[in-house]
Amino acid sequence: MRLTEHDGKTLLRRHGVPVPEGRLLTGAPDQLGDAFAPASPLAGGGVLKAQVLAGGRGKRGLVRLVNPAEAPAAAAAIRSILGDPAAPLLLEQAVSIKREFYVAVRVDGTAQALELLIHPAGGAEIETTPGLLRCNVVPEAPGALDAIYALLAPAFPPALAAPLARLVLRLARVAVAEDLDLLEINPLAVLENGRLMACDAKLVRDDSAAFRHDAPALSTALEDAALTPLERRARDQGFQLVELPGGTVAMVTAGAGLGMLMLDLLADQGCPAACFMDNVQGGPSDSTAERLDAAYEIARRPEVKGVMFYTTLASRPLKLRVDALADAIRALPPPKPLFVGIAAGHAALRGYSLEQARADLAAVGVAALHDNPHDLVRAVRAGLYPST
Repeated sequence: MRLTEHDGKTLLRRHGVPVPEGRLLTGAPDQLGDAFAPASPLAGGGVLKAQVLAGGRGKRGLVRLVNPAEAPAAAAAIRSILGDPAAPLLLEQAVSIKREFYVAVRVDGTAQALELLIHPAGGAEIETTPGLLRCNVVPEAPGALDAIYALLAPAFPPALAAPLARLVLRLARVAVAEDLDLLEINPLAVLENGRLMACDAKLVRDDSAAFRHDAPALSTALEDAALTPLERRARDQGFQLVELPGGTVAMVTAGAGLGMLMLDLLADQGCPAACFMDNVQGGPSDSTAERLDAAYEIARRPEVKGVMFYTTLASRPLKLRVDALADAIRALPPPKPLFVGIAAGHAALRGYSLEQARADLAAVGVAALHDNPHDLVRAVRAGLYPST
């Protein structure tokens, strides 16, 4: 789950990370007047920001510096761009920035570790510019603070490197405590009084750890509103589906890693996937029929040419999966050509062979059963584009 800036900063404030004073505006007519009350830290004006789950807000006119007189028109303009007259906005105190830079903590999946990314400057797309400092860190390990300071010392003056190292270590600990895949601060600002402050925040929480945390209401509502009807139906049926524009193959898989592999293999063959599927925490053990039903709905669109089903089985019996697939095909035949692949381990094959699986699927119209993913996507390519 990606958190809105408001929810992300609420989380950071709870962990003692300095953030600007702010107020969430949800569309009530008197909220702006109350926010600019004389005793408020926002009395003189502030920064008005759309609360959306996508980046690039500044380029879209969704972030504006306002005074009390300008704020109503600016709020209306931002909401007009979003197409929602009650869209939530964050009105935040404008701070005087002396220097800004970029800090992120993210999960390095390859190294299976937390990685720090720090750049001595802030700004758009700063992650791709020269000068990015990076290292892996174990926040509770002895010497973690010294390692971070050693990384920062060549790029920052000592008076800044020391407090920055302490704050970066705190951010890494926040990432662990909150099960975050990404915690990005851009910019992290040095104010005129020398204080460090997170002026923007992008936080992404691991969905599989959601049961350990209270769901932030605003982020949850925006995430739900962003789902297509088919994505929402899949969620209610116990699996995740993401529709992908421009795809030509409705792809049925189980598991994020396998899905990404097949997505890449299809793209390499010039047959981009029209959807991505994944399991969810606590979902049903078998959702074959529901996944096929969703894929068939996508396959009925003119631009989609076929359906591909691929799964792997380590110990679950192959026969159970084949029976479920055959029953689903009998109940609802595919609207476009269906290509099937199953890779089964030794335990899954006990008492039931791939040859028998091929025969049972052939009885319901499946022309071939592939156990190699490369063979499967090549068959998809040949079946959908036989002349190329």
